[in-house]
Amino acid sequence: MSSEPRARFAICLLENAQHELLFVRRAFDAKLGAGQWGFPAGHIEQGEYPAECARRELDEEIGTGHTLALRQMHAPVRDNFYGGHYEIHLFHFYWTAGVVLLNEEHSEYRWVTKSNFAELDTVLGVDEDIYYLNIWPVKYLDSDKLPFSHE
Repeated sequence: MSSEPRARFAICLLENAQHELLFVRRAFDAKLGAGQWGFPAGHIEQGEYPAECARRELDEEIGTGHTLALRQMHAPVRDNFYGGHYEIHLFHFYWTAGVVLLNEEHSEYRWVTKSNFAELDTVLGVDEDIYYLNIWPVKYLDSDKLPFSHE
């Protein structure tokens, strides 16, 4: 693995007052994770700061009609499921108000509790993102989708 990442990504985890996370379902014609659930996310452009990318992707993917507060960030992290070639910047936001207006990249959205999380067919890395930000206890995550032991 080279020391420079092939690409950098900002991933946004949004949590509401009921401790649910916002999941968006990738369009069925998406190149990566078609029909699977994930978080609003995107490629960090050349010269763009990760936080700028996170806000841009949120506006593009779920619209601008919402109010958020940044709770925490975790970065940089190298991916564990795609060969370690990508640098990931995680952002945990608190949803205070608003509506979700999806763009064409996603077919639906859902607020999900930790108890219902296992029902979703998620893209690789979602469990790990939740773990890194310590949003839900490990017992609600799929240990097969975490790259390390957590006993």
